[in-house]
Amino acid sequence: MNKRVISAAILGLLVFLLMGCTSGQVQPKPSFLWIDASANFSSYASDADSIARDCARIAKMGFTDIVVDVRPTCGDVLFKSRVAPPLTKVPAWFNGEIGLKERTADFDYLQAFIDAGQKAGLKVHAGVNMMVGGWRMGSSFITGMIYDQPEKKDWCAVDLLPDGTLVNQADNFSVRGGCFLDPAHPQVQEFLLTMLEDLASYKGLDGIVMDRCRYDDYAMDAGYTEEARRQFAAYIGHEPERWPVFSEPGHIFLDKEPDALEVQWLTFRCKVIHDFVARCVETVHNTQKGLSLGIYVGAWFSEYYRSGVNWTSPSYDLAKEEPTFAWATPEYQATGFANLVDFMLLGAYCPAANVHGDTEKTMEGFAKLGRKRLCGDVPFYCGPDIGNEKGFENGGRGHLLPEIKETIMKEADGFFLFDLCHIRAFDYWDALN
Repeated sequence: MNKRVISAAILGLLVFLLMGCTSGQVQPKPSFLWIDASANFSSYASDADSIARDCARIAKMGFTDIVVDVRPTCGDVLFKSRVAPPLTKVPAWFNGEIGLKERTADFDYLQAFIDAGQKAGLKVHAGVNMMVGGWRMGSSFITGMIYDQPEKKDWCAVDLLPDGTLVNQADNFSVRGGCFLDPAHPQVQEFLLTMLEDLASYKGLDGIVMDRCRYDDYAMDAGYTEEARRQFAAYIGHEPERWPVFSEPGHIFLDKEPDALEVQWLTFRCKVIHDFVARCVETVHNTQKGLSLGIYVGAWFSEYYRSGVNWTSPSYDLAKEEPTFAWATPEYQATGFANLVDFMLLGAYCPAANVHGDTEKTMEGFAKLGRKRLCGDVPFYCGPDIGNEKGFENGGRGHLLPEIKETIMKEADGFFLFDLCHIRAFDYWDALN
């Protein structure tokens, strides 16, 4: 045999063996850690050295990805944007009380995490709260874009109060927390799409994760703006026979079978979010090729209709599979957006005692149901809140974290943990090693 042929055969064999070894290796599933802006503000807002130090510690714990919150609920941002105002102060907890934390540094917060994450071998995703624009606790403690720019007040959601009146959410000081915007408002959408375009321009960024891409989470009485009424009338082909649609206020959950108009209203809100998510995906992908866009949602899907979100696969048969959604029409099912995004984070938030099980309200059950509901349309990463849920709030649960991670990893495409501040507060740095 010709020596050249023999050499080629040997080379081919070596390539085959190397490829076999490589393809035979099982790649570890991703592990995501969320880094909330407000909760970690004291540590990182003005200290790039702390960012670098802790990224190295996060990688040592076994996490592969971090989600850096760069737009908390006040609506200001920790990255360079043409439209969103820079974040200089944020509500944060001090010794059990809420107060405003000032940022004294001017370095690029997101870029510092990108640089430190890359050095540590982490993938870096920017987390952005979407449909919010301010934060309030009473009428005397308010901050954020909506309150600094009063001309944007008409961007806000409108709530139906228990006494039956409608009020702009910026003026609803009975509610503490993020002030929600109206997802149906064209100017709100254009503002957020431009903001995403700015964010997607960061080189070295691996992805973006949208949070609060929905209506308010506490009731179905949100969203009754004039813009929404106009669009809803166009959607159903005539003026609605009653407005607000749920004319009795206080609808936190459906307490009866919804009538035809109520089903149309629930469907309309989900369609608004579905169509906006599609625009977000297009914007991000067109801005930077290869950049992924994910979304965070609560895994408790049986309750998510109240926030105007259907995060399932559009091919999932809601009416057949979910008792809560016996009323779901094909039009409602079509609002599922799992097939649009590149990945999904599911918050399996429940008590520390509820690790195992097959139903909602257990971490394992959330992961199993997530797989069923998503129908393979999208990779999903699932995990707990290890600081705010019952049994976690006082720490001392480090020994439980490996069991939680192993349980979820068997059912989901990866692990997700909220939040870094709890790791620091309870000294869980070695819990997953």
